[in-house]
Amino acid sequence: MDQRKTVPRLTRVSPQYRRASVALFLAGFATFSLLYCVQPLLPVFARDFGVSPASSSLPLSCSTFALAVAIVLAAILSERAGRRELMFASLLASSLLNIACAVAPTWSFLLGLRLLEGFTLGGVPAVAMTWLAEEVEPAELGLAMGLYVAGTAFGGMVGRVGAGVLAEHYGWRGALGSVGLLDVAAALGFVRLLPLSQHFAPRRNLGAAYHLKAWRGHMGTAELRAIYWIGALVMGCFMAVFNYAGYRLMRPPYGFTQTQQGYLFLIYVFGIGASSLAGFLTDRMGRGKVLVAGIATMTFGVLLSVFAQIGFIVAGVALVTIGFFAAHAVASSWVGRLARTDRGHATSLYLLSYYLGGTIAGTMGGWFWSHDGWNGVAGFSLLLMAAALGAAGWMLCRERHSTLLAPEAAE
Repeated sequence: MDQRKTVPRLTRVSPQYRRASVALFLAGFATFSLLYCVQPLLPVFARDFGVSPASSSLPLSCSTFALAVAIVLAAILSERAGRRELMFASLLASSLLNIACAVAPTWSFLLGLRLLEGFTLGGVPAVAMTWLAEEVEPAELGLAMGLYVAGTAFGGMVGRVGAGVLAEHYGWRGALGSVGLLDVAAALGFVRLLPLSQHFAPRRNLGAAYHLKAWRGHMGTAELRAIYWIGALVMGCFMAVFNYAGYRLMRPPYGFTQTQQGYLFLIYVFGIGASSLAGFLTDRMGRGKVLVAGIATMTFGVLLSVFAQIGFIVAGVALVTIGFFAAHAVASSWVGRLARTDRGHATSLYLLSYYLGGTIAGTMGGWFWSHDGWNGVAGFSLLLMAAALGAAGWMLCRERHSTLLAPEAAE
């Protein structure tokens, strides 16, 4: 008998479950603080390196591009190297590379380090979601996945806001070095807390044909395709809103300063609570209902942001944030539930769709901003939300008529 099948999965009453939740929170925090810590530093890069505003965004763009590519490759490597080991190596290497960025002598050197950092970060997101799907009891996966997504929200907020504050006092080099050191500590805490895998064994003789077959199999599942589309659409809306809300607030009649605009990212704190709450509700109400509610909340937030009063704008962006993190937490856990085999491959496709959706829609939002201001961005975002609601509604109907999709179904 396979011993892995006799080992019970982690449940909320287990100390191992709590340790794993904290460990994965640290992993999410480190990944996204490292990825986004350069975003508030773009004007400083333009000044210190003498590059254009468009070129100053390359330290972030290089990392996100490399991350999207690396996520797919990480699905292959994690089958050979093991989940826990790969995540720790990725976190530690990325943190050290961020410290190296702090002493980069030239612009080209900085871009090269950020490209490499994004590539090494790819070993965390897909593998973390896969580890949870394998080791946590399916009926309680929602809360654990919600805590992981909360860590990503907290990391994204700290990386953006913290780096901006640190740069004001210690320069951009001090900011990047400090974030790197903090995340070295997070990586060490992660590997100390995360339990060893009990439901996974490395497979080292898998050729390219095996991986291609696994990806084709997942793409051939209608429910997984719907979740991939939802991930792309909600991330696209989220990026479009956050990319251009700052531009809007820095223009008359609001006249926000760069620092004040940066504080808009404090809204991420709502995402921390929303992702955890969504996970909790998912385990009790079902994924479909919570997913539809999250996307509906995003839609209402976009509509509210159209009003000119600053209170409506901030409230609208906050609702978009709450809805986005709730929807992402649910969709993330649903991928692991739907994929009965090769979960790493299924998760890598979800995250590939997620990041490509954010990249493409975030860029397209700029065209709408240039042609019709915020009304154009809001209209584009509402189209994305209409498509996401349609897909989520279809998933809700499927959940009601299939035990496979139900949260309480046996593994």
